[in-house]
Amino acid sequence: MSIILMSIGDACASLAQIQNPSPQAPPLSDKLLQLVRYLTWLAVLSGIVSIIYAGGRFAWEKWTGGALQSPKMVAGAMIGGVVATSAGTIMNSILGTG
Repeated sequence: MSIILMSIGDACASLAQIQNPSPQAPPLSDKLLQLVRYLTWLAVLSGIVSIIYAGGRFAWEKWTGGALQSPKMVAGAMIGGVVATSAGTIMNSILGTG
């Protein structure tokens, strides 16, 4: 019984000596962050292109008198843009990093 208590005491003593480690970036994290930045720009650029395309298609549909499908495209592109650009802010608020 005393061996168990002694080992518990040793474990607590060793845990008490552990200090709060400082965060350190993992290896190659700069390359990963650069890839994320490129993908963010790609998402923003594709959103802009889709809004421009949907606007042109909306004008064409109004001109020719066809069925209006483009307002859904514009709304979808805008909602997708909001989600894509706010993803970083949402993750920062969830993870608690500044």
